[in-house]
Amino acid sequence: MWTERVVEREGVRLVCRDWDGDGPALVLLHGLAGHAGEWDALAGSLSPEYRVVAVDQRGQGASDRFPADVSRDAFVEDVVAVADQLGLERVVLVGQSLGGHTAILAAARHPELVRALVVIEADVSGPDPEWPVHIRRWFDSWPAPFPSRDAAVQFFGGGVIGTGWADGLEERGGQWWPRFDRDVMVRSVADAAQHSFAHEWERITCPTLLILAQQSFISPARVDDLMRRRVPTVSVSIPGTRHDLHLEQPEIVYGLISPFLAGSSA
Repeated sequence: MWTERVVEREGVRLVCRDWDGDGPALVLLHGLAGHAGEWDALAGSLSPEYRVVAVDQRGQGASDRFPADVSRDAFVEDVVAVADQLGLERVVLVGQSLGGHTAILAAARHPELVRALVVIEADVSGPDPEWPVHIRRWFDSWPAPFPSRDAAVQFFGGGVIGTGWADGLEERGGQWWPRFDRDVMVRSVADAAQHSFAHEWERITCPTLLILAQQSFISPARVDDLMRRRVPTVSVSIPGTRHDLHLEQPEIVYGLISPFLAGSSA
């Protein structure tokens, strides 16, 4: 079971799920338009060994929906605030997709805070001016509000992935709505798409595990480049998975993270 914690930074309210364990701190960061509940299965496996905290990042989930600042800097400093206000020291950061991007930047900029890094389906290449366009089209394709939760599950592909996305919706007036504002999400992507953060990858000093889906958006050539520029990195691809592999195969993700951390300085 988890306890809800609230962290405030510069007027923005961030809601976290804290599994209250006694072990080393481990912070989970979801991807764009996601929510902390995506990590429940993985957090349950990790909580006997770690104090696991999953964050509803700004603009998403139960956190404040309309933050003025959705820059990469803001997301990174939110991680620092969560660690500081919850008393977490030398954390393990685990991030998926845009949450993985945030985790990479936090590890690069705050090496004193992050002692190990797990990146799931994320990269720091760029800039990419077409990225916000694709994201806006994706959101526009959602038939929101959904008439039922089951309709949302099916729209998002069914199974555990569809259920995971549907769990991020909220019921209002008999319909199911996203727990984020589309324009806020597009702005957050637009900020990330304006810059190249490739140099930050090389600044990371902690042990790093890169977990990829078989159907990854990161090309094999790009993976080779990332591995070449960050020698301490371990890269693993999970067969039969897609971008949301943390929802699809949480037990396999746990089976990769646990021995990686046991064998590292974490």
